[in-house]
Amino acid sequence: MDLLKNIKVLDLTRLLPGPLLTLFLADLGAEVIKIEDTEQGDYLRWMSLSGSGQNTLFGALNRDKKGMRLNLKLPEGIEVFRELSRHADVIVEGFRPGVMDRLGVGYPAISAVNPAIVYCSISGYGRDGPYSACAGHDLNYIGVAGALGVTGGSGRPVIPGVQIGDIAGGSLTSFGAIMLGLYNKEKTGRGIYLDISMTDSLLSFMTPYLPYLKTGLKRGEMELTGSIPCYNVYRTKDDRFVTLAALEPKFWSRFLTMIDRTDLMEEQLAKGRDSERVYNELQRVFRSKTRAEWLEFFRNEDVCLAPVNEIDDVLDDPHIEYRGMFGHAGTCGDGPLTIMNPFYRDRQDRSLARAPEAGEHTVEVLRQAGYSEQRIEQLKKNGVI
Repeated sequence: MDLLKNIKVLDLTRLLPGPLLTLFLADLGAEVIKIEDTEQGDYLRWMSLSGSGQNTLFGALNRDKKGMRLNLKLPEGIEVFRELSRHADVIVEGFRPGVMDRLGVGYPAISAVNPAIVYCSISGYGRDGPYSACAGHDLNYIGVAGALGVTGGSGRPVIPGVQIGDIAGGSLTSFGAIMLGLYNKEKTGRGIYLDISMTDSLLSFMTPYLPYLKTGLKRGEMELTGSIPCYNVYRTKDDRFVTLAALEPKFWSRFLTMIDRTDLMEEQLAKGRDSERVYNELQRVFRSKTRAEWLEFFRNEDVCLAPVNEIDDVLDDPHIEYRGMFGHAGTCGDGPLTIMNPFYRDRQDRSLARAPEAGEHTVEVLRQAGYSEQRIEQLKKNGVI
């Protein structure tokens, strides 16, 4: 996929949001140079939650990138980064606001040497505001944005099983912003600074609740959070689960007709105790068959019923398998399992390069930037690379 061919990205990010974003850019043909410090590097290289052996999250997120090590705490390191920035199109960083400026490589400094640079800063709360300097992670951001507050029943909030803030608030929002920046660059020749606050981005998830803000609505009372029987999760005979999302009357009607419970037709949006009663009635029905039997029973029927895939089910789901959204990085196709690009599916069958070793392409990147062998050796000696 060459939609971003000849676009060079300097990637200073770690962990999940930034690396997933730059993976999408690499899939579209951009040359992504992953720049790590000369000490720990990206924490996912060694964190236990990253996986083990060959199948690591680091390997999944950083395939098809070049690896470079650079010490930005040294003046020479700053000089090297500025030189690389002259020839770059995009810079992505995920430090706390102000860090890049203090190092001397913030947007004002870089735009002075490359006015066309698209400079993307990803942070939890944005570059200004009362929380801007606060440390945080996904759970903090969805909490502040209200997304956690509407998740779960009437008791305590339920922590989502996926990193909504990191991926939706960070990776996907930044991807769209960078596309906007590159379009602006093509049209005007000018660069742009992109201040991506994951919390700001998550507020778009609260759009359905705009009419209810400041109305006293409590968690568990929202219609799409499990308070109505037509939009809920049901346990089957084999202790698996299915989702029912029969919001439109035609889907609800067909569902009830199929299970011979048309007596519940007027109870689609039942609330409170009535909702609990109808839910229990339907739960008894669902407990009469296994998940596989229910999926077969409703095959080709418009009732909005689907399986709840557990983590061991996802790869075997026939639709997901057909769409080819998983692959393996590495020349032999046996490396870490990785996600394919969801934005543009052309040439998804291409071979995927493995993630780089720490600093694997440092010398290559510097040579391409015009550094002599003597200068490169001096940078090594000085601990810059």
